[in-house]
Amino acid sequence: MSSPPFTGARNEGSEGSELNALTFLIQQVLATVAGATPVKVVAVRGTGLAPVGFVDVLPMVNQVDGFGNAVPHAVVHNLPYFRLQGGANAVIVDPVAGDIGVAIFADRDVSSVKATRAQANPGSHRRNDWSDGFYVGGFMNAAPTQYVQFTASGIVIVSPTHITLQAPLITINGQITQTAPIGGGSGAVAMQGPVTVLQDVTAAGISLSTHHHTGVQPGSGTSGPPV
Repeated sequence: MSSPPFTGARNEGSEGSELNALTFLIQQVLATVAGATPVKVVAVRGTGLAPVGFVDVLPMVNQVDGFGNAVPHAVVHNLPYFRLQGGANAVIVDPVAGDIGVAIFADRDVSSVKATRAQANPGSHRRNDWSDGFYVGGFMNAAPTQYVQFTASGIVIVSPTHITLQAPLITINGQITQTAPIGGGSGAVAMQGPVTVLQDVTAAGISLSTHHHTGVQPGSGTSGPPV
């Protein structure tokens, strides 16, 4: 007997009993159900200060045929991605192409909800389909170079370029220590002002409010430097 041109999930025992046949049938149905899978982002839309956008992703676990040959998945398009947000408050860290995350799949067609961002009937009768996925990022990615880190000794905020704090009022409760930038530099501070200091200011060891001047003489002359 010649070998069959292809093979599948069925084996020698699949028809050995009514239970085996029923088990095989159930396994074949379950194999069509999409649950969750690791994916890589290939495209991103709707980033920045905007409503949460969508990603196209490539499932990372290949399919295999009956002979064990790899059959890569096609790209899954237009999955809403996760953003940490409550009301109008959010942490904006958008995914980028190459990120690794997980796609989770709804049990019904969510296309109408995606289009309207509101409660809606399912768009079709499909169930547990790859088209009805959502992307959650942050798995198995490389070490970051820009980050907020929470440790036992405090919070670390690192950016290789620039940090902006923007608000009508910024309040700092605690001591501030300013050092030279990493890699050298003066560590200069520039402020628009006006600056109000309720207590003393000390510059190069000299008090602003209690220092004395050298070379003080009566008349219109100028004094020497402070001491």
